[in-house]
Amino acid sequence: MFDLYNFWIVFTAGFTPIPYKVFTIAAGAFDVNFVMFMIASIVSRGARFFLVATLLWKFGEPIKAFIDKYFDWLAIGFTLLLIGGFVVIKLIL
Repeated sequence: MFDLYNFWIVFTAGFTPIPYKVFTIAAGAFDVNFVMFMIASIVSRGARFFLVATLLWKFGEPIKAFIDKYFDWLAIGFTLLLIGGFVVIKLIL
């Protein structure tokens, strides 16, 4: 499965609170294309940190406590919705 969905696995691990280091080691063990790995990593990690930065810039200090308390759950929920959306699209098509 890792060979088939390597981009999406690395992307998901980079965006969610799943331990990213485990997936980077697995990507090396499964000989994932380095360029594809770098693109997935940059996009997912960048999206995660830019999302937090944007929320802090827009809402200021009150959102910081909310992010500290709920970001992991929100990231997991977003990832499940994203994966669920792709599953629904695959089932429809």
